[in-house]
Amino acid sequence: MIAMRTHLTVADNTGAKVVSCIGVVGRSGKRKAALGDVITCNVREADPDALAKKGEVVRGVVVRMRAPIRRPDGTWLRFDSNAVVLIDTQGNPRGTRVFGPVARELRERKFLKIISLAPEVV
Repeated sequence: MIAMRTHLTVADNTGAKVVSCIGVVGRSGKRKAALGDVITCNVREADPDALAKKGEVVRGVVVRMRAPIRRPDGTWLRFDSNAVVLIDTQGNPRGTRVFGPVARELRERKFLKIISLAPEVV
């Protein structure tokens, strides 16, 4: 689970490198985000000429989590890092590329554009 103040790597080409979770969108009263949840983030590290500037508040979708996830068929899924893809208010990715694998659970959450940009869906 992604808790408040958790640092996540950015898995797209918006220029932001590290973001920090400051809220979970759409889960009233919840302080932890799961795979596929939309979170509000603060950009902690970014390139100088990035689309997302340092200190900017952005929205992102959790695409990888270190915490194990149990699937309905009984398998467990766990990634090496926590990662997020930055999105706009309509839910479309801000970048044009997605780096690394993403989880299949994003398909159920209707983030099909992120899945189509990803090199691998696990």
